[in-house]
Amino acid sequence: MSVFQASILAADCVFYEGPCEYMSVPALMGQYGIQAHHCNAIGAVVPGMLSFRVPGQPVQIASVSEGLVKIENNEVLVLVDSAERPEEIDENRAKRAADEAKEALLQKRSIQENRIAQAQLARAVSRLRIKRDFEHMQ
Repeated sequence: MSVFQASILAADCVFYEGPCEYMSVPALMGQYGIQAHHCNAIGAVVPGMLSFRVPGQPVQIASVSEGLVKIENNEVLVLVDSAERPEEIDENRAKRAADEAKEALLQKRSIQENRIAQAQLARAVSRLRIKRDFEHMQ
């Protein structure tokens, strides 16, 4: 199978760099699939599950926050605020974050604060879903 060079970078770390056979990125219109020799593109990443396959290994998954993806010349660059493997997700912390975001949405706040709370809620719910799905696969 053909491969492409992938770089998944979070704000605080390099999550993965190396060859990749396939990647699926959460986008505004659903999961966006990328294979070798994909046409050049730039797109938004939304909170959700990113999956990718390294040659000779099973599919790996991660919970990612918002960011962007750039595909150019058989190289894929994913820049996100955060990326976590399911086993790294603290379920209690994610539940607290979801509860805090829900509470913030109930309060009368500015449009900007409301959007921040919506993004925080989306990220927390995504993290919880990925953690639970991963545990059911084990």
